[in-house]
Amino acid sequence: MSRRQTSLAPDQTDSRLMTEAEAREAAQKLKAREDFFKLMSHEIRTPLNGVLGMLSLLNRTSLTAEQQSYLQTARESGEHLLTLVNDLLDYARIEAGHIHLESHLVELEPLLQSVAELLSPRAYAGGIEIAWSLDPRLEAIEIDEGRLRQILFNLAGNALKFTQTGGVLMDVTLTEAGAVRFGVRDTGAGIPEEARARIFEAFGQVDPSHAGAQYGGAGLGLVVVKKLIEAMNAELDLQSEPGKGSLFTATFPVACTLRATPELRAAPDVICVTTNPVLAEAAQSHLDSCGIRVRQATQLKGIGRRSRAVVLADRRSLPEPVPAPNNRSLILLAPEERDEIPAWRDKGWAGYLIKPLRRSSLKERIETLSLKPLPNEELAATTEDDRIIPVVAPGVQVLLVEDNPVNALLAQILLQREGCRVERAASGEEALRLIETQNLYDIVFMDLGLPGLDGIGTTKALRAKGVRVPIIALTANAYEEDRRACLAAGMDDFLTKPIELPALRHRLSQWCGRANAA
Repeated sequence: MSRRQTSLAPDQTDSRLMTEAEAREAAQKLKAREDFFKLMSHEIRTPLNGVLGMLSLLNRTSLTAEQQSYLQTARESGEHLLTLVNDLLDYARIEAGHIHLESHLVELEPLLQSVAELLSPRAYAGGIEIAWSLDPRLEAIEIDEGRLRQILFNLAGNALKFTQTGGVLMDVTLTEAGAVRFGVRDTGAGIPEEARARIFEAFGQVDPSHAGAQYGGAGLGLVVVKKLIEAMNAELDLQSEPGKGSLFTATFPVACTLRATPELRAAPDVICVTTNPVLAEAAQSHLDSCGIRVRQATQLKGIGRRSRAVVLADRRSLPEPVPAPNNRSLILLAPEERDEIPAWRDKGWAGYLIKPLRRSSLKERIETLSLKPLPNEELAATTEDDRIIPVVAPGVQVLLVEDNPVNALLAQILLQREGCRVERAASGEEALRLIETQNLYDIVFMDLGLPGLDGIGTTKALRAKGVRVPIIALTANAYEEDRRACLAAGMDDFLTKPIELPALRHRLSQWCGRANAA
């Protein structure tokens, strides 16, 4: 693994012209500003974690339509506030000090999938798609994963905000020059030429009225993206056509690893039934990696019962559960539509896939169904989508070290819903006592901002005593240097607040040896 650091400072004055005292004073001011931004991040995100987490739990209870409407408005407001906080803090830190870059080999497929899945609730709530496409030759690149994830999340999240129909596609390709190009393309309203420079300026908007209208935002997300891309020696480009959408690209001159060329063989016939071009393009990209071509259709009509084609049908293209066109048909569902699965099975559908589509799941399901006998013959079994697993950590013993009672209650409920048995410690000293006397825990979730002995100190003490249980940092501090400090202290992973359920499930799955999380 290789590492490098890049520094950006707002004051480009040559330090050789400063006296030693002036340089020391400037460094102290910079350190004070960085400490302030860390404190503000923690103090703002901690109560937001409680608010958004409790609203999420409330959403799982029985509510009237009126209550659901109020709850949705509250959640959208909270998520909007969190976005503003993140953008403001990122911008302030970049303007005040340094951007630290740390390069290592990053696998592209899981990165793109995780970003798409985190953004999918926002996309599907708006009736559009979020998907990804990866050049079948590409496997991994040498880059700062956290910063790249931030760039993709900001670009795709911004694109979703301004897209009402169609969707957003994250597309990664290998250029002729050997660079890796990340594109985020939307089917939104597009950006007028006179506004394309303004949106990369602090507090800039395509239309000044957007800052206070339904789009919201402080106009800082793209500024942060631009500064990060410049720090990573990459090129940022924007192409847009009003009424047809926009394409943001970031081209990175980085080292990459390539996959072996897929061996072409007799490929199954695949039909994707959808009216959404973003979904169709993503499905084709996933299957390009194994040499399978996809035919697109807008309706089921014409697919015979004895057709050997594997059918992928988008739920949004169908009015209700309808009979399957053949016994090799899969329905593509958004996560919130999973309660419809029995109804589709009753109509003869062979199975389902949850969007955003996963490349491995799609390939496996198509390969299985392509071998399925025709009607009136013995039926082959298919596996379930791994995102419908009821729990990911049944029976796992968890020690939750958290002093904030609201955040502790939220984390405890989320963990228990994944099958965990949870014991709580409200301080580092209490955690040490519990582990020394019991030592029955499979995993520890450790808050950093504990009273007395903090999370870093508690972890160091546990590691010094030879305790090897996985320790996951649980904190409202979302900065890269905090993650590095946690790992240096002996922690195994890092989970930021507000807690995202997919991220929590992933940590439990990864460190407790269970099946893959959602």
